[in-house]
Amino acid sequence: MSDESDLLSFVSALRGGDGFRVEERLGDGYVRLRISEAERRQAKHDVRCVEDAVIELLRNARDAGAKRIFVGTSREANLRTILVFDDGVGIPPSLHARVFDARVTSKLDTMHMDKWGVHGRGMALFSIRENAVSAQVLQSDVGRGCAMRVVFDVSTLPERADQSTWPRVTHASGDYMVRGPHNIYRTCVEFGLEERGVCNVYVGSPSEALATMRARCIPTTPLVSAEAEEGIPITATPSLAKDARELAARAQAMGVDISERNAHRILRGQVPPLVNVVARVGGRTGRGQYAASASGDDARRLTLDQHDEALFQGALRDAFRVLEERYFVRLAADPTVRMGPGRVTVGFEFLEDD
Repeated sequence: MSDESDLLSFVSALRGGDGFRVEERLGDGYVRLRISEAERRQAKHDVRCVEDAVIELLRNARDAGAKRIFVGTSREANLRTILVFDDGVGIPPSLHARVFDARVTSKLDTMHMDKWGVHGRGMALFSIRENAVSAQVLQSDVGRGCAMRVVFDVSTLPERADQSTWPRVTHASGDYMVRGPHNIYRTCVEFGLEERGVCNVYVGSPSEALATMRARCIPTTPLVSAEAEEGIPITATPSLAKDARELAARAQAMGVDISERNAHRILRGQVPPLVNVVARVGGRTGRGQYAASASGDDARRLTLDQHDEALFQGALRDAFRVLEERYFVRLAADPTVRMGPGRVTVGFEFLEDD
């Protein structure tokens, strides 16, 4: 051996390659890293403000394979609450508390390098918990995604004073320039732009996040038993509520504190679903355009931008709820939208409940 590092590498190989990286194996793919390995994965910065924590929560959901991430945020006095719902791989119930321990990670061999540094050293959630009044996994299981709530005291962990202004996005040399206060909205927009094509991010009030999950996350097949619900994503559970009381109860379990009155408002469509942050700021590849149809150059049809089509489909799902509640039917698939010359044709495939 030429030096001590070669000797350590040799011994580590004899131990299966992970002996000097892993302190404890927790099961279900989770491990506690050794301090030296966690330090090697040091990120560019620690959590110094609420916006830093939001980025870490978004990265955590992305690395869990989430395609949709819903952020609900609210503030009362000095307490800022951040709710994050995702449809990623989820966390086993036995590890709901331990994921906030130092150096606990499921990313032993899948560290993620992005514009914010290295992610996967098992310190992000620990740093968040250390800076938070409370941090907890509310609901999660393998294959069902995650509902997480974190509460910060902004008198000890600061946030930007302006939390109401959305950023402006301009295009320059084929890239995006984001301007505006570095608040929670901008944090979500910058992440959404960086990860466009990987996952969609929605941010608003907790009630808006709930309304968006109810509109956007609908099981493709009807549930035939209560046990079947255990297999659907947590983000889809708001769509299962039959009335305001049930919706309010499901919301409470997910950390969204709403009354039955506000649940009624969501059911009546008075709380419109959010648009993903990239579409919200106009950071898209192009709006809908007219193109010649197959029947001839004189007949022109409108082609929809994919974000606008998704928004329109969400509105159609909301409209179909009137029939679901009155005639005991349920959508079997997303509504279809077909554009023709001077015409928009929509279709609904549904199943009848027994």
